[in-house]
Amino acid sequence: MNEWKGSGEGRFFAVVMWLVPIGAVALGMRHWLPSMVSEHGAGVDRMLHYLLVATGGLLVISHLVFGYFLWRFSASPKPTFRLPSKSSERKWSLMPIIAMLFIAEGGVLVLGLPVWAKLYGAPPPDTAVIEVTAEQFAWNVRYPGADGKFGRTSSQLITLSNPLGMDRDDSIARDDIVLTNEIIVPVNKAVQIRLRGKDVLHSFFLPHHRIKQDVVPGMTIDTWFVPTETGIFELACAELCGLGHYQMRGIVRVVSEDEYRQFFSEQPPFL
Repeated sequence: MNEWKGSGEGRFFAVVMWLVPIGAVALGMRHWLPSMVSEHGAGVDRMLHYLLVATGGLLVISHLVFGYFLWRFSASPKPTFRLPSKSSERKWSLMPIIAMLFIAEGGVLVLGLPVWAKLYGAPPPDTAVIEVTAEQFAWNVRYPGADGKFGRTSSQLITLSNPLGMDRDDSIARDDIVLTNEIIVPVNKAVQIRLRGKDVLHSFFLPHHRIKQDVVPGMTIDTWFVPTETGIFELACAELCGLGHYQMRGIVRVVSEDEYRQFFSEQPPFL
């Protein structure tokens, strides 16, 4: 039993090591995610919960082992050192690598790839397409008009009154609808978001719908989802984009199919 006596200081730090994972697990078990209101959101939550459980388990195991070492060996009068054999060194070097590959990469590939394919695969044929152009510090939202086509735009035509640079000479552009910081989408119908940027890097973030996609200037990036509940939800920029970053907020209004049609009939064209 003498090998377990430890020093007073060692026992204190061993108990601290054992208490840390208890607090971390207690905090991790709290419900901290916002409500989920999209079809693919369950897959995203499953991936997040897997990562929390996997990393939390590693945290608990490492602190338990560290606390054991502190408790058992803290009373030793002098440190001892013993070189491991080459086979033991290889074994204990490979085991953590294999474990981490299995936990991290294996879980991410098995749980994450189906969600990735859902978000960035081809949407259904009747998907509502909405163009969202980010700029400091606003979201410009454009809908195609009755013709179902987006009109031509040009960076040379951008002004304060024409933030997207829409071409007034283009007949297709004349019935396009433009909103600022507000997206209207129909419930239970696929919605494709076509993301563009005018200036710096932004990040399109719909926490309740589990959508988060960087907006890169010079690129057009598509993602799609199916909202499952009506209501008003937050749209945020999740990338520090300048001094006014905190102002770059909007809303996503999910409405019924009838309300969505009524919205189109009441909105005047931008040009």
